[in-house]
Amino acid sequence: MKAEIIAIGTELLLGQIVNTNAQFISRECAALGIDIYFQTVVGDNEQRLLDSLRLAASRADVVICTGGLGPTQDDLTKDVLATLTGRNLVLHEPSMEAISEMFASRGIHMVESNRRQALMLEGSDPLHNETGLAVGNALTFEGTHFVLLPGPPKEMKPMFTKYAMPWLQLRMTSEVPLYSKMLKFAGIGESNLEHLLLDLIQSQTDPTIAPYAKEGEVTIRLTTRAHAEAEGELKLQATEAEIKKRLGEYLYADQDVPIETIVLQLLVASKKTLSVAESCTGGLLSDLITTVPGSSESFLGGIIVYSNKLKNKLLGVPMNILEGEGAPGAVSSETAVILAEQLLVRTGSDFGISVTGVAGPSPSEGKPVGLVYVGLAQKNEKTEVFTLQLSGNRESIKLRAAKRALYQLWKQLKEN
Repeated sequence: MKAEIIAIGTELLLGQIVNTNAQFISRECAALGIDIYFQTVVGDNEQRLLDSLRLAASRADVVICTGGLGPTQDDLTKDVLATLTGRNLVLHEPSMEAISEMFASRGIHMVESNRRQALMLEGSDPLHNETGLAVGNALTFEGTHFVLLPGPPKEMKPMFTKYAMPWLQLRMTSEVPLYSKMLKFAGIGESNLEHLLLDLIQSQTDPTIAPYAKEGEVTIRLTTRAHAEAEGELKLQATEAEIKKRLGEYLYADQDVPIETIVLQLLVASKKTLSVAESCTGGLLSDLITTVPGSSESFLGGIIVYSNKLKNKLLGVPMNILEGEGAPGAVSSETAVILAEQLLVRTGSDFGISVTGVAGPSPSEGKPVGLVYVGLAQKNEKTEVFTLQLSGNRESIKLRAAKRALYQLWKQLKEN
């Protein structure tokens, strides 16, 4: 079955709220075996919504609408679908009773417009709203299944999961659910990763291979159709094994998690601790680490040494290294080494990571934007320094530097 999602609300077009409903519905439909072919956003305009519904009905078996079920005059979804289908709107008595009881229990006078939330299309099936007032609707018209859901996610999600999904399943024939697996990579860019897998991507049939990038990480989504997870795993096995063979040194997880989560898991498992010294990343590395629940088990803390004065005062980098004619400078491998090694001395951690570089927008110390040095110190081991030349704006460079530092620690933990 082919499906289209129509999100209704001028506030979506104005960017005042983010359309997270489409993401949720798409994911749930994939699990059912329903393919989302289109996503549409339309404002609170009767004619444009009517045009959108007509177009969706012409090209989809299922049309799922979110929004426009409320009490105000700009909540038009049921009215417009009534026009399209030639049906009347009727009162759903159980919903009207729930609305009346809610207002009475709060001692609030109910204005007449609230009755609109209890209206449904004649001959449709009501979808119970457990967390709000507006009743949902589901109906089939001229071979197209329409599902009307409220806009607020706290109302939409339970209604879709508990009522709309079973309604759709009864109308499905031989759909086989999609099964996807995520492979997560760090330390390699999207273009390089795609180049190494180009023959597999170009010849793909089943499973499909889809690479996409976030800042500092790359994900490959493997997808097939399978009735059960075990069947899906079996169908993905050969393709996954070939990808791991080619890119194993960059593959940090076979689930959709950020690299900081895996690094913390490895630190906890090995009973090792970490501290960090940050210059150009300005605390971002520490922030990534501490977003992981339980990070306090292994993460001792971070020091932001943005100025040369603090690099010298807090972590003992000599001023003749940082400044002066012929000095390596703050952005140097020498500074990265001292920062990382002094972390071990002053915090007692097992690992110390330092990051120093030029995030931009202008060069510094005569060094180009994007030049970053990552120091990795470990007790009783020689300190390593990794020289990076990163691209992007200031925010991108900071995030890519932090992620690359985590990647280098991940490699070290895996080797250990």
